[in-house]
Amino acid sequence: MKLSRPISLFLLAFGVWSVFVWTTFVKNLFEDVSGLAFDGAGEPTGYFWVHLVLAVVSFGLGVAIGVIGLRGLLADRRAARG
Repeated sequence: MKLSRPISLFLLAFGVWSVFVWTTFVKNLFEDVSGLAFDGAGEPTGYFWVHLVLAVVSFGLGVAIGVIGLRGLLADRRAARG
């Protein structure tokens, strides 16, 4: 399957954006002082674990989508050369 250059760029941009957003989210999750992520004793709550799993899965999917976009761009570049 050959991806067009605009689609490859979109996928790469989506992957980069996803990595940025979910990395920031996890950083903020660990620094939460509102009482949602950690209880009074400093132990992680269900909210913390659910959102950490969501962030890890989304981060992984963002990386996978970004890699697909990057591979599409590299294939397009190789096709243009030869």
